[in-house]
Amino acid sequence: MPEALTFDYIVVGSGSSGAVVANRLSENPKNRVLLLEAGGRDRNPWIHVPIGYYKTMFNPNTSWNYETEPEDAVGGRSIPWPRGKTLGGSSSINGLLYVRGQHADYDHWRQLGNAGWSWENVLPYFQKAEDQERGGDDFHGKGGPLSVSDIRLRHELCEAFIAAGQEAGIRRNDDFNGPDQEGVGYYQMIERNGLRCSTAVAYLRDAEKRQNFQLETKALVTRVLIENKKAVGIEYSQNGTLHQARCSGEVILSAGAIGSPQILQLSGIADGQMLKSKGIDVQHNLAGVGRNLQDHLQVRMIYKCNRPVTINDTVRNPFKKMMMGLEFLFNRSGILTIGAGQAGGFVRVMPDAATPDMQFHFMTMSADKPGQGLHKFSAFTSTVCQLRPESRGYLEIKSADPAEKPALHPNYLSEDLDCRFFVEALKFGRKVAEQPSLKAYISEEMEPGIAVQSDAELLAHTRKKATTVFHPVGTCKMGTDGDAGAVVDERLRVRGIDGLRVADASIMPTLVSGNTNAPCIMIGEKVSDYLKEDARG
Repeated sequence: MPEALTFDYIVVGSGSSGAVVANRLSENPKNRVLLLEAGGRDRNPWIHVPIGYYKTMFNPNTSWNYETEPEDAVGGRSIPWPRGKTLGGSSSINGLLYVRGQHADYDHWRQLGNAGWSWENVLPYFQKAEDQERGGDDFHGKGGPLSVSDIRLRHELCEAFIAAGQEAGIRRNDDFNGPDQEGVGYYQMIERNGLRCSTAVAYLRDAEKRQNFQLETKALVTRVLIENKKAVGIEYSQNGTLHQARCSGEVILSAGAIGSPQILQLSGIADGQMLKSKGIDVQHNLAGVGRNLQDHLQVRMIYKCNRPVTINDTVRNPFKKMMMGLEFLFNRSGILTIGAGQAGGFVRVMPDAATPDMQFHFMTMSADKPGQGLHKFSAFTSTVCQLRPESRGYLEIKSADPAEKPALHPNYLSEDLDCRFFVEALKFGRKVAEQPSLKAYISEEMEPGIAVQSDAELLAHTRKKATTVFHPVGTCKMGTDGDAGAVVDERLRVRGIDGLRVADASIMPTLVSGNTNAPCIMIGEKVSDYLKEDARG
């Protein structure tokens, strides 16, 4: 084994949180910072073309391509869970939507005992990260590393969807990240001049210019090195050779809601009985590692269109397809700049919902499955997503082999509320589609289809067709209830192990009401300040 080098900080994972942490810590030239990324560099050109997520999300060179274990509640299916395996992590392959969630989400985290995580506390970190195209104000930042832009394609179908939402009683909202999330409108994107602004672009390009920063790619972490209940370094495999890196300061795991708990378990930090069953020595019995798994589930509603105005039609026409490429090449505009939701909305579906509990993602195209080819006919998609599911799952390693993917058990639709929600959500989705502005474009409801009418049929359709929105969180829960599952405290320090923190989606005690990329960037910004404060003593 090569001789171990020593750093002040070691960050594991270059994704939505880890890239932020590595950048902020290396701003101080006195800090020697090592960033480990299991994937390769972000050289695939489709990473940087916004609509290229269709090419990268299931590409084994850029995605881990996890799959859930088969579950009866979703028809015995294994559901694909792509996660980023490249610089920028999932921020390099996601749908690019910039959504923070609701103010109440973070106030709830504070009510659970997590001091410093209320909306008032986290807003400055959203602003610090943001370079808002519309300028700074009480809710937005200007001049930060992360470019947030308006969508560059205003489509007549999107306008029809927004108008139909208003006809159904939903107000128009031109800023889902402002004073109130509720309403229908266009999404903003993490784009800079029409190109994806991943955290690799936003944070790592500057960090790589610094003498005190070292990046290692294709570096698969095998375990955290623990001595006397303190993290002292990382062991990782690179090009068939086992390496160790020592740490005089802290180790920060930012490998995501799957990777971080997997590394903790491989390191002997998890439920002791489970670890022993895998042949792993117990370093610290911490039962919550891998528990509290949550994810956003969605059902796609697909409508055939009675005129050729969809993206499906454009890509079938060689001349229009060529023009689509030229528009992007010369103007950085048009179809190639869109993400996984052009228009959308946040609405209340369940009778007792105090705040929006459903999210719409509206797309002017359609496919049988995400990442597959578009339909050969004119159609558009409107998905309904449950924002705050009650179902909870877990993950655990299958063996002591770091290269073996863990078993993922999301336990989708295991709670009655979640089942009732989708019945009502599909009814609400139909209500919007039946409004004059959108109905004028529809020739046929393909999914669920007019034969699916009763509550039982709608639920059966959900079990057969529901899929993830790719937002797993919660597996290293932040909280005060260490005996009941909390893995990290409010400063994201792993309970019972000194010098070790987790900073990524896994620390969320509950899902935020929306896409998770922006909150993960905020988490990276916030923990960076914690690390700096604690280093000063």
